[in-house]
Amino acid sequence: MSDPGTARIDAGAFAGLIAARLDRLPFTRSLWRLVALVSLGGAFDLYDIFLSTYIAPGLVASGLFQATTPGLFDSHGIGFFIFSTFAGMFVGSMGFGFIADHTGRRAIFLSSLVLYSAATAIMACQTTAAVIDLWRFLASVGIGVEQVTIDTFLAEFVPPRERGRAFAFSQFIWFSVIPVVALMGWLLVPRSPLGIAGWRWVTLAGSLGALAAWWMRRGIPESPRWLALHGRHREAEQAITAMEKMVARDLGAPLPAPGPPREAIVSGGGFSEILRPPYRGRTLVLSIFNLMQTIAFYGFGSWVPTLLIAKGVHITTSLEYAFLIAAANPVGPLAAMLIADRMERKWQLVWAGAAIGVCMLAFAHQTNPALVILFGAGVTLANCWMSTALHNYQGEIFPTRVRARAVGFVYAWSRLSAAFAGLSIGFFLRAGGTAGVALFIGAAMLIMMVTIGGFGPRTRRMALEEIAR
Repeated sequence: MSDPGTARIDAGAFAGLIAARLDRLPFTRSLWRLVALVSLGGAFDLYDIFLSTYIAPGLVASGLFQATTPGLFDSHGIGFFIFSTFAGMFVGSMGFGFIADHTGRRAIFLSSLVLYSAATAIMACQTTAAVIDLWRFLASVGIGVEQVTIDTFLAEFVPPRERGRAFAFSQFIWFSVIPVVALMGWLLVPRSPLGIAGWRWVTLAGSLGALAAWWMRRGIPESPRWLALHGRHREAEQAITAMEKMVARDLGAPLPAPGPPREAIVSGGGFSEILRPPYRGRTLVLSIFNLMQTIAFYGFGSWVPTLLIAKGVHITTSLEYAFLIAAANPVGPLAAMLIADRMERKWQLVWAGAAIGVCMLAFAHQTNPALVILFGAGVTLANCWMSTALHNYQGEIFPTRVRARAVGFVYAWSRLSAAFAGLSIGFFLRAGGTAGVALFIGAAMLIMMVTIGGFGPRTRRMALEEIAR
């Protein structure tokens, strides 16, 4: 029988060798394809979130929900419908994010979208607000744990020199779905094709799309870094060898030699580790950051049609404007690819926050339709930039042994914040109009910028094992 201490040292050394082999891989089309397949799940994270935005007018028009309610937690209010979405995501991220550290990343990819698809299909068939809210919550639990696992997995197989661009490309796939749901909302929500309310068609489309994405991703491999740390050496060797063969085939030439390995730390791995030095500070910074960033990202994105209606725009026209604003979403990550690996991640987050605050204040004070759309698109582009840098950043600053639970914990605060942001936006909209909402978002951005700019670690072009120490 081998000595447990020796087994730990061997596992750490082996994990270091696997990491060195991964980090030296040229980023060829096979690895870009893997990024794309993994990212399909994230597309339904955003579909799920922005579904609330674009079916909200239809839910109100159907009489099932009300735009505003006297009570903060009235189940008939659109605010509570949005709350249910993010509450489910909070439970998925916080309560189940650790599963990917125990069972592997691939197990989540094979299960979470199935839960989302089934619960969303059932929600589309309901006829009361309370039951719609319930199935909305359950669907969002599945998508919450999915998103955490995507950030975890991408960070573990993308080489440091390409990590920023890979996450930006991943976000491009995510954000490409927003114009799709916006277009369906514009075309379907005001109508009832075949006598079925348009909002139900948009909801069912998300369920079927998620099932198709699950089918396409069945062949995603397990993370070699995770396998190595868990003593599954043969499987780790098979996984990394398969990747090396794909990349060598793409190149048509031998691979470069691995760099010197950095031995990974195998001990620990419990939840309490992220609350102790050296990770306690990172956990606190990312938790505060996520509490604030969501107020801008979802506080604006999930309320665009409603904010436009509050500015006096008719419901049909507001959905048209919202679609034009949403069309900027895929452009943001593509633009971010140009600087994703050239500018330190923390400073990208700071500048994105500043741009959000400025554009949001300008949006609130415009009456000219062209300028409303222009500054709305500006907020959208800045939000996309922030999201691209954030998902990269939080996926790389924690060690592999606790990465999924750490990302789940810090990102869960964004889900909680978004749940209450929906309720808060409704309050500020009623109390101060669009200008009141803009001031609320601007204040959140200021707190976010000070926190990440003052206390966030640097990560650009560093190996995960180097960042983790």
